[in-house]
Amino acid sequence: MINLKNKNPSILVIGDLMIDHYLWGECERISPEAPVQVVNIQKESTILGGAGNVINNLKALGAKVDVISVVGDCLTSKELKALLDDIEVPTKYVFTQSGRVTSKKSRIIASNQQVSRFDRESTDEINTNSQNFILESFNEIIKNYELILLSDYGKGVLTEELTQSIIKIAKKHNKKVLIDPKGSDFSKYKGAFLLTPNRKEAMEATNIDSSLKESIIRLKKDFDLDVSIVTLSDEGIAIYDNELRIHPTSTQEVYDVTGAGDTVLASLGFAISCNLDIDSAVQFSNLAAGVVIGKIGSSTATLNEIIEYESSLHKSSSEEHIKNLEEICLLTKDLKERGKKIIFTNGCFDLLHIGHIRYLEAAKNLGDVLIIGLNSDKSVQLLKGSGRPVNNQTDRAYILAAMEVVDYVVIFDEKTPYNLISMIKPHTLVKGGDYEGKEVVGEDIVDELKFIEFVKGRSTSKIIEKIKKVK
Repeated sequence: MINLKNKNPSILVIGDLMIDHYLWGECERISPEAPVQVVNIQKESTILGGAGNVINNLKALGAKVDVISVVGDCLTSKELKALLDDIEVPTKYVFTQSGRVTSKKSRIIASNQQVSRFDRESTDEINTNSQNFILESFNEIIKNYELILLSDYGKGVLTEELTQSIIKIAKKHNKKVLIDPKGSDFSKYKGAFLLTPNRKEAMEATNIDSSLKESIIRLKKDFDLDVSIVTLSDEGIAIYDNELRIHPTSTQEVYDVTGAGDTVLASLGFAISCNLDIDSAVQFSNLAAGVVIGKIGSSTATLNEIIEYESSLHKSSSEEHIKNLEEICLLTKDLKERGKKIIFTNGCFDLLHIGHIRYLEAAKNLGDVLIIGLNSDKSVQLLKGSGRPVNNQTDRAYILAAMEVVDYVVIFDEKTPYNLISMIKPHTLVKGGDYEGKEVVGEDIVDELKFIEFVKGRSTSKIIEKIKKVK
């Protein structure tokens, strides 16, 4: 996994802000008035869409974000600014143009399937005053950012003249501009660092409908791009700078592709602003998009979710599953917010045997995420004496972290894991069957305590005794 932990680049987003509105329900009958579904609405949600979804994705990854845009003098604009305030994104550079209607897309979702959508919006180009506001603001603050993202949804904010001016100003300040394009005429994006069209958009923009290689090369040449990229849906992302290469994505169940393009733009921008090369940035972006398409509605991908997703594809290293105390606390907070049930157990796990394996498998079946508190070498010596452990804490942690059934390992120094349990606050604490009827450290902190019987006749001590006899 590409390590982007604790990276907080400053990124500026310019583009069409909008609101994605969802009505969630169930459908059990057809209307007697017309052959349409009758959806019984059970809940309603509102989130940032368009350029706002790019902002949400950047914030989820840990970036510092500002936005420049134009909205209307309508109730939707007030709602939108409130949503930006909620995620601590300033609205100082969001200009209000009289007479405009800010885009709001309302989707009806029945049984996890989108069945209808209706929009309210203005799509005409913003006026000269609004364009001047954007350019003046951009000139004033561009020096504060590592990178610029333009999110064009064709709603009138990114006019051709304005877009070209932004690109030229950015180049003077040696700032990269990444753009999610709209329409079939890409001339207004000429000179950008890269664009993120899909295959259909790329072929329409180049009038080449048969060859991916020809169209991606033409994109780079005709629109003076540093790097040419084409997204290929479930096939991955194609890159061309001096040669063509395709980074495949891994297939999973697709629930909703809404906002996947925003995630690609945001994750590419985040990775590049953290000084990753283009191939590493695309690999990171593929993983982020894989997380998002497994959700319903415009969604984001956190670094923890990306790491978890990569792990599910068996592409992560053992080291990424070993966490320090600060990391495990932040991670468990994120997991709980996502509704995951956390299982905790602890031990020395010195010489692994079938008893350990069966025990950990049974523990994992009790919830979603299994965290092991691993006694450090110092802690094991306090419990077992000076001759133990046989394997040092690093070796033991790596072996555990390599197991499919184990999600995370955290090493602790104390004789008991009480402080660690109090920091993590897992839902379930698991101990061996020999603890049943005894007082268990940490049981006062967790929601439930579960006991698992050991495999008879299997223990590390017996293995050590056997080894000594062989000698």
